[in-house]
Amino acid sequence: MPTLLAPITPAVTRPEGVRVRPIPRVVGADVPVPLRDGGHVPYANLDYAASAPCLEAVNEAVTRALPYYSSVHRGAGYASQVTTGAYEEARETVRSFLGAWRRSAVVFTRNTTDSMNLLAHAVPAGTSVVVFETEHHASLLPWKRAVRLPAPATPAEAISAADRALRESPTGSRLLVVTAASNVTGELWPLGELARVAHRNGARIAVDAAQLVPHRPLDMTALDLDYVAFSGHKLYAPFGAGVLAGRADWLRAAEPYLKGGGASASVGPTTRWAASAEQRHEAGSPNVLGAIALAAACETLSPAWADVAAREEALVERLRSGLAALPHVRELRLWGDRAPRVGIVSFIVDGWNARDVALTLSEEHGIGVRDGKFCAHPFVRHLLGGERTAVRASVGLGTSEEHIDRLLTALAELAAR
Repeated sequence: MPTLLAPITPAVTRPEGVRVRPIPRVVGADVPVPLRDGGHVPYANLDYAASAPCLEAVNEAVTRALPYYSSVHRGAGYASQVTTGAYEEARETVRSFLGAWRRSAVVFTRNTTDSMNLLAHAVPAGTSVVVFETEHHASLLPWKRAVRLPAPATPAEAISAADRALRESPTGSRLLVVTAASNVTGELWPLGELARVAHRNGARIAVDAAQLVPHRPLDMTALDLDYVAFSGHKLYAPFGAGVLAGRADWLRAAEPYLKGGGASASVGPTTRWAASAEQRHEAGSPNVLGAIALAAACETLSPAWADVAAREEALVERLRSGLAALPHVRELRLWGDRAPRVGIVSFIVDGWNARDVALTLSEEHGIGVRDGKFCAHPFVRHLLGGERTAVRASVGLGTSEEHIDRLLTALAELAAR
């Protein structure tokens, strides 16, 4: 049967004999956009943290899959067999990408929000949940019974606060929910230490990895993580798929998240639900193209991590250094200036409303950024001390030094007005 996932990008050889892999390319990196004055410029996309463009390899994988598109787990025809094989191959690719245990569940969802709501549906009744107010709403809001911890001043304080809260939680099942990388500041959270704290207190840990996995590898086994959720649309696979991966027992014991075909093993006077976590929580016809796209992104990025990370770190350093040199611009951060981070930087411009900054950058300079509270309202209020909003610039595979310099020049002009 044909292989429908992305082929591994071949390495190239530099003149000095060092083998490297080219940085994966995205669709539409040079698309022209209109300006207010009637001109056009190549788009400077600095909004990767909201939704990343499609990888060329992902686009190719979906194009290869379309001629064989058919039902999954429901047909004996050749196309159905090919599509079913590609769907299950995608699940194994994601499992490998996350370094998940062999017996872990890998459930395809719509996005991170869907994944976290699925987990909230599956936790045993009475589970005590501990979550920081710094979380994205996808991880902050789904829980029926949660203790919200204030923003920690340091990573060490985050660890000690989680330890104390879990230790004081009622007897029974417990869950610590944390982000891997902040969608507001880009700062990395100490996942390994937080996992050890959770397990020492008889708790499990669930990680929102939506902002980490487009930039860095994540190994669930090495970090001893119980659950990980992420979205395809942030991982250069904008075809409507996400993932919840992790321990299968809570998922197998819970009633289906959606009730319908595929989730049921037998229907009659009583209904018997499917035994596997994946079948039980993937009712209906699945988003097979989304799963194929997601797996293609995983296969394309995995061999390129070292080069991707080095390139993005240089771009972020260029951006942060440039912002620091602008007297009327202030970067938002929770921890120290040198705290490790991914390619996300939020800031305010004195004398300017964030929406006006974003609109001016778009209409006059062809730059795309995000403004607002980034679906993290309590955290942004903490950083800004009120209801003010901020601007967020985020980098990715299609970002160039020219994009960063164009943003810095535009912000200098705004601040001078």
